[in-house]
Amino acid sequence: MIHARPERALYSHWQHPYTPAPAYKKRVAYFSMEFAVEQCLKTYAGGLGFLAGSHMRSAYELRQNMIGIGILWKRGYYDQVRYENGHMKVMYSEKYYNFLEDTGIKVGLKITNAHVYVKAYCLRPETFGTVPIYFLSTDIPENDHLSRTITERLYDNNELTRVAQSMVLGIGGAKVVEALGGADVYHMNEGHALPLAYYLYKQHHHKVEEVRKRLVFTTHTPEKAGNETHDLELMKVMNFFSGIDPEEAMYISGQAGSRVLDYTLAALHLAGKANAVSKMHGIVSNQMWGGHPNICPIISITNSQNKRYWADPQLQKALEADDDRALIARKKEMKKELFYFVADQTGNLFSPDILTIVWARRFVAYKRADLIVRDLGHFERLLRDEKYPIQMIWAGKPYPEDQSGINVFNYLVDLSRSLPNCAVLTGYELHLSRLLKNGADLWLNTPRRTREASGTSGMTAAMNGAINFSISDGWIPEFAIDGINAFVIPPADLNATIPEQDIVDHDNMMQILSQQIIPLYYNHPEKWLRIMKQSMRDVTPQFDSNRMADEYYRLMYNAIGHD
Repeated sequence: MIHARPERALYSHWQHPYTPAPAYKKRVAYFSMEFAVEQCLKTYAGGLGFLAGSHMRSAYELRQNMIGIGILWKRGYYDQVRYENGHMKVMYSEKYYNFLEDTGIKVGLKITNAHVYVKAYCLRPETFGTVPIYFLSTDIPENDHLSRTITERLYDNNELTRVAQSMVLGIGGAKVVEALGGADVYHMNEGHALPLAYYLYKQHHHKVEEVRKRLVFTTHTPEKAGNETHDLELMKVMNFFSGIDPEEAMYISGQAGSRVLDYTLAALHLAGKANAVSKMHGIVSNQMWGGHPNICPIISITNSQNKRYWADPQLQKALEADDDRALIARKKEMKKELFYFVADQTGNLFSPDILTIVWARRFVAYKRADLIVRDLGHFERLLRDEKYPIQMIWAGKPYPEDQSGINVFNYLVDLSRSLPNCAVLTGYELHLSRLLKNGADLWLNTPRRTREASGTSGMTAAMNGAINFSISDGWIPEFAIDGINAFVIPPADLNATIPEQDIVDHDNMMQILSQQIIPLYYNHPEKWLRIMKQSMRDVTPQFDSNRMADEYYRLMYNAIGHD
């Protein structure tokens, strides 16, 4: 699976190819289940990974003293392919990477009654332009078969495996950091690495204040599925708490007397500082968790994406030169590149002269991929309009065990075969994400309001000349000025029922699309171009991850500390 490169000095101790900048000298270890660094490295599922990948790139660009700690998933998340009828198929295949380096670091931990060995492989900075990222694997000969499968696939649906994965990331990762020379700050990107907190507690003689001097935490979602909970008895059996008495562990986690461990609540009790990932999400998070005594402060640091990686250089050059002709020509080229990909998958060749709408993100109920087809007759009339037609593309990966999400995906596949100018694409990973953002005219985002913590895909879409058309949720309220740099769907009444909200959001969306957006695109191209350019200008630097990476140091890492 991995081939070492003995001709180079190993990244087996804390090192960078640069002297860290003075503002970023604290040694930070960033723990994340996912890292989306490059298309060829399948260590991510979606947005959490995209965010982590951009963070590691910006940390490198800013010369920050940071490393990443993740897991080397033998079969990735899953490969999204198709059955003969075009419906979505989940496939798992082994991944091989000759560009990862065997560091020679091997650590051990106890999971249930097994002694599990964890090996660390390094993604060197020069490979993809990131700080060093250490990927952990249990798929080594020293382990028994069951232990080797812990790092088989991301977000395994078996509860015991999921807990074991958290232990490998948190405890195994902490021991790898120690082998590298230690860190000043440990950053948990989501609660998956929670065993890290108990390991630090044990290492620092059962002093919670010492843990809080070293640990920060980012919460990424208000969704129940994204805030893990597990039965305390299972935690005991699996040795989740690194040998600490489980009742003591629950007490320091703010959950004394509970028989269920809440990862997020525990992290908020044990971290010195926490953050939500947009201003709106900060409000929601404090409403969700603020009633619990003794949790750490929850501030807001809005997610962002790395402009150097995502923004098309030719399009940016045309924008900076205020060369409208070059900007329009390049955008048309980018649309054609996407449409050849669409034709290759579906046989449907789109026109670069037609308004192209893209909905691309994880297929899950609250994101409402099918909201635009709620009134199918209205949607079909827009597609078939002879003078002002539209083209529609969907893409995204449901969780492989989420049958309702897969059903929506398959419904849209069937629908796209009976309608003109529609396509549903498989394989929504970094490469396809780039093509879609480059080729979209309109980037559609339709979550139920307050449930989208951030939603960074719209940022990279804006960097590439796609105008956001969105519910006012996540990062959008910090960016969008309706009719100036985006189109905003008015919020439905949050006190209304879910079906009522869906009706209102659909009707508002379709009214804006049919009465404002479509006429503007076809009848006033100069105004469309003005909005597009304003969007490209407004999205950076505020939503470039260099700003975000700097804020993490200033507002989180440097705000906690120890002598």
